[in-house]
Amino acid sequence: MAEYLIMTDSSADIPQDFVDRHNLGIIPMVLEIGDKEYTHKVLDGWDYKSFFASLATQTGRTSQIVPSVYTEYFSKVLDKGLDILYISLSAGLTSTLDSANLAASNLREEYPDRKIFCVDSRAATGGQGMIVMYALENQDKGMSLEENVAWVEENRLRTCHWFTVDDLDFLKRGGRISPTIAWIGGKLHIKPILRIMEDGTLEITEKVRGTKTARSTITSKFKASGFDPAFPYVFICHGDEEPGALLIKEEILACHPEAKVFVMPMSPVISVHTGPGNMSVIYFGTNRK
Repeated sequence: MAEYLIMTDSSADIPQDFVDRHNLGIIPMVLEIGDKEYTHKVLDGWDYKSFFASLATQTGRTSQIVPSVYTEYFSKVLDKGLDILYISLSAGLTSTLDSANLAASNLREEYPDRKIFCVDSRAATGGQGMIVMYALENQDKGMSLEENVAWVEENRLRTCHWFTVDDLDFLKRGGRISPTIAWIGGKLHIKPILRIMEDGTLEITEKVRGTKTARSTITSKFKASGFDPAFPYVFICHGDEEPGALLIKEEILACHPEAKVFVMPMSPVISVHTGPGNMSVIYFGTNRK
């Protein structure tokens, strides 16, 4: 049985110490802030304060990963005689998985003895990272490539994502809400509660008034989560709002002290579309709706 490398892209949020302990391949993603282009690869330790400060005054954009980039990164792994399990950002949010599959299809002809699986995480940010972490742990326990692919596909819909954003203009730019709703919502301090749906797309489930109520709502979603200690990871990803994230962590640990809670800034690839002040609680649970 050939060894295999697990890979993901830099839209995933994963604690750096976990990355350092595992052999993980990371494919960078490109974003623009104002008139400058950045290639984001690191999953932790980046200057998030400067990023969110820039995002507050300049428009951000992201670009999907093109097939040639996947070909470059996949080829380096295949040349070492390794197979590949690539876990992507949700195909409901980007078309990068199509690029990965195109590159993989071409490379299978060039490397007929190697296996490449490209799997849709149906997740983003900490949800994508959490699935990658569990897959790496599965690999450490001796799970084969095919078994791990099946495990990811079977368990990815256990990932619950609950988000809120501080500035509705970011959702307006992404076409998630109309300019009128964004304007009225801003005047009334309306904050949306969002989730990633089963097909991997984003949905506004309800609207509440005020940041405090919004954060209380997403925390309550976790408390009603059907939390399973066998899958203890909980991610609180934020847009330069660490004090608020730490308060949510305290509430989570008060009701589930066995949870392993990670607090970290949300990936810039996702935060370009959610803006400064965003907050999310992400975990394996039963209350996806």
